[in-house]
Amino acid sequence: MTAELDGVVDLSALRRWLDVQGVGEGEVADARLLTGGTQNLLVRFRRGDDDLVLRRPGRRPRQNANKLIQREARVLRALQPTAVPHPEFLAVGEDESVAGPAAFVVMRAVDGFNPGECLPQAYQSPDRLRSIADQGITTLAEIAKVDYEACGLGDFGRPEGFLHRQVDRWAAEYSSYLAVPEYRGTRLPGFDHVRDYLATRVPATFKAGLMHGDYHLANLIVEDPGGRLAAVVDWEMSTIGDPLLDLGRYLAMLPDEHGEIVPSAEVAMVAGAMSQEELVLRYEECVGRSVADLDWYVVLGAFKLGIILEGTYARASAGKADTKVGLMLHGAAVNLFDRATRIAQEAA
Repeated sequence: MTAELDGVVDLSALRRWLDVQGVGEGEVADARLLTGGTQNLLVRFRRGDDDLVLRRPGRRPRQNANKLIQREARVLRALQPTAVPHPEFLAVGEDESVAGPAAFVVMRAVDGFNPGECLPQAYQSPDRLRSIADQGITTLAEIAKVDYEACGLGDFGRPEGFLHRQVDRWAAEYSSYLAVPEYRGTRLPGFDHVRDYLATRVPATFKAGLMHGDYHLANLIVEDPGGRLAAVVDWEMSTIGDPLLDLGRYLAMLPDEHGEIVPSAEVAMVAGAMSQEELVLRYEECVGRSVADLDWYVVLGAFKLGIILEGTYARASAGKADTKVGLMLHGAAVNLFDRATRIAQEAA
């Protein structure tokens, strides 16, 4: 076992566990830790002819990390008969001999590139960039169209009152960071204004559906060669709620005339291929209905994501997450709240 896998996974125990699950044959070979993500660890390995990935919480996991891995596994299993591209689910478990106290899910590896972090030269032409942008928004629409009850996800969330719960739920999350003695975060800019804007303009109705919960370009894998969107990854925050919040969160992270949330040449190139108006029209075309209250959903997407990112900064302040990552995400949270404040003021 390589040193980077110490404390992450015991490969001998993993082989025995995979035998019991009926996943592959032979030794676990060529295991290596993959980069990407701030909350979980990915280990890619081969077993016979199978190229596989194990995903588990990080070395300093969040309190509910195992529950989130189990939820992700359930969604991946449920998505198998749908049109949503996703990694093929193979097995999930909590075996201390394999990964200590961490839950883990094993899936088939998906080859390709992440357009939020790496854009090969061959995919930087206007046509290729537009294809990636178009597939990103149409795949988001496909998630919204999933018949979640038919897939066995009828009890996966609580859609009743979903939108009305969001503001108080995430405001309370933000307040909980103040209980971390080492947290030195300042009030996120415009927090009170954004919270009040959201609380007083909640849409009266919505169509419940499957939500990814963290849909952005860095959670997509595009085949190379070919350029087909091969998989949406990182489903741990998925639930049943209002899919328009996924749309709002996706749009909130894209660069606009005021700048970027997180500096990224790759995201800027893809985002420049289609305007927000084009993205929304394409989404409406795919889901078969118009999008109302778009500004509200973008502001809620920025509000929720900004608070989630600030949570990593609070954990980093307490030595429970990487300090450099925490500072980077704090900067993104501030940018998200700046954007949310601006949109709320213009919409008022």
